[in-house]
Amino acid sequence: MAEGGRRHRAFIGSFTAAGGPGLVIADVHPAGGALSLSGGLGTLPDPSYLALSPDASMLYAVSETADGAVAAFRVGGDKPEPAGPPVPVDGSGPTHLSLHAGHVLTANYGSGSVSAVPVRPDGTLAPAPSGQLLHTGSGPHERRQRGPHAHQVLPDPTGRWAVSVDLGTDSVRVCTLDGGTPVLHREIALRPGSGPRHLAFHPDGEHAYVVNELTPTVTVCRWDAAGGSLKPLTEVPVLPGAPAGDAHPSGIVVSPDGRFVWTATRGEDVLSVLAVEGDGLRLTGTVPCGGHWPRALAEHGGFLYAANERSGDVAWFAVEERTGIPRYDGSVEVAAASCVVFG
Repeated sequence: MAEGGRRHRAFIGSFTAAGGPGLVIADVHPAGGALSLSGGLGTLPDPSYLALSPDASMLYAVSETADGAVAAFRVGGDKPEPAGPPVPVDGSGPTHLSLHAGHVLTANYGSGSVSAVPVRPDGTLAPAPSGQLLHTGSGPHERRQRGPHAHQVLPDPTGRWAVSVDLGTDSVRVCTLDGGTPVLHREIALRPGSGPRHLAFHPDGEHAYVVNELTPTVTVCRWDAAGGSLKPLTEVPVLPGAPAGDAHPSGIVVSPDGRFVWTATRGEDVLSVLAVEGDGLRLTGTVPCGGHWPRALAEHGGFLYAANERSGDVAWFAVEERTGIPRYDGSVEVAAASCVVFG
C-alpha cells in the first residue's frame, strides 16, 4: 500500500491475437517493486498501448487492429470497467496514445496518421475523432519505409505541443491542436533509414532522445519549447558492436534525475544504459532483458520494467543508483505483453 492507503498498481497491455489476456492489473510491492496480478479484462482486441488519466481513475487503450480504435476504462476497482464502447480512430494499426489538451491522441502506424479523440469531462470518449493529421513521405528502407508509419505521439513537457514520431518517413513532427484537429507546425528530418520509433524528453525540458528501430541507435536532440523545434545533435549506438542478428530497438526511458537513458532492443534482447553527458550520451553497458523481445520499458519507484512480448512476461529490475545498471529481480507471466504503465 502507498502512503494514505492508496494502492500502487500497474496496468499491462497485451496482444490478444497472440494469446494475450488483454488488459491486466497488477499490484506493485511498494518496497521491492515486484508485481502480482490481481485482475483483468479481455474484451478489447489487442490493447497494445495504454495511458492513464492524471488522477489514475481512467485508463485509455488503443486497439491495434486494422480498423483501429481507442477505448476508455474506469480502474477504481479490482478490474477495468468499460466506460463506453471503443471509438474508431479513422486510422489503422494504432500503436501509441497519449492525453493532450482534452483529447486522446493516437499514432496510427498502418495509415501513417495521428488522430485526436475528445475526452468528455467525466473521462469518457466522444464517439468520433475531432480531426486527424495524415503524414506523408517515405524512406530508403525498401520493406519498412514505403510510406508513413506514425509510431508514437506525446505532448512536450510544457503541454503546448504534440510531437509525433514516424518510422516510415525518418522524421518527427511538431503539432498543435486547432479545434481538435492536429495541425502541423514543423517537421524535423532525422538520418535517412534510421527508422525513428519513440521519443523521450529529458527532465530539463531542453533535450529529447529518439530511439531508432531500423538502426540500433539513439538520436540526441535539443528541444526548443518556445519555438516548437527539435534539432538533432548526434547519434549514439545502443549496442557495443555490430548485432549478432536482427536488432530492433523499441522502448526508451529517461531516469527521473536525468542522469541516464535506458533503451530496450529486441532480437539481442538487452537493456542498454547510456549516461547523459551534456548534449550527448555515452553507452556504459547492456544487460539481458529477462525474457525475449522487449517491446516496451517503464520506470517506477526506482525500478525498471520490461514488457517481454514473445516470452510472455513483465520483468522488473532494481537500478544501481551510481551506475544506472539494472539488476534483474523477477518477473510475472503475461502472455504477449506489450506495455506497462503505473498509477
